[in-house]
Amino acid sequence: MARVALYARVSTNKDQTVDNQLLALRDWAAGRGHTVVAEFIDQGISGAKGRDKRPGLDDMLKAAVLGKLDMVAVTALDRLGRSLPHLITTVGELEAFKVGLFVRDLALDTSTPAGQLMFNVMGSLAQFERALIRERTMLGLERAKKQGKTLGRPKVSPGKEQRIAALLKAGTPINRIMRLAGVAKSVVYRIKKEAEECPPTTN
Repeated sequence: MARVALYARVSTNKDQTVDNQLLALRDWAAGRGHTVVAEFIDQGISGAKGRDKRPGLDDMLKAAVLGKLDMVAVTALDRLGRSLPHLITTVGELEAFKVGLFVRDLALDTSTPAGQLMFNVMGSLAQFERALIRERTMLGLERAKKQGKTLGRPKVSPGKEQRIAALLKAGTPINRIMRLAGVAKSVVYRIKKEAEECPPTTN
């Protein structure tokens, strides 16, 4: 008998609930003789969001770290995450604390040799996908260089930097400065930092 946490998630608050997911998982746990020790829910949160934006997932992983769980159960893999790399990372965190994962739709149980093999294959696919992305990125950069294209963000002119500095001095909110000047937040913060480190001298 294992201590099981149920995790359920829906992307929107409209016409969607986690009730069906939890009912299915409770039935599975009862049928296996497992004890449901906690239920974690993320309501109206996209699976593309990271752990810091999903309090239910974050609390579930914290419970795993504290040794309160033996297994986590979900109805489908996309309840945990929308991308393969994110899924691999989450399962890796669970495995680090000897917590298995059960996926009802796939009848996948990572505490079994067959389930572990399947996730190892998925991990290899994720690694292969990252390698392909890196390769395509490098080829694109090389092609751009050969064509004489300027890489990276366009430089901010001294005149625009002065206008941004003036807006900062006037107390204009950073988000508004970004819209007015058409620059990234990092540019505004850089100019703000430079102004703070080198304040104008007074005679």
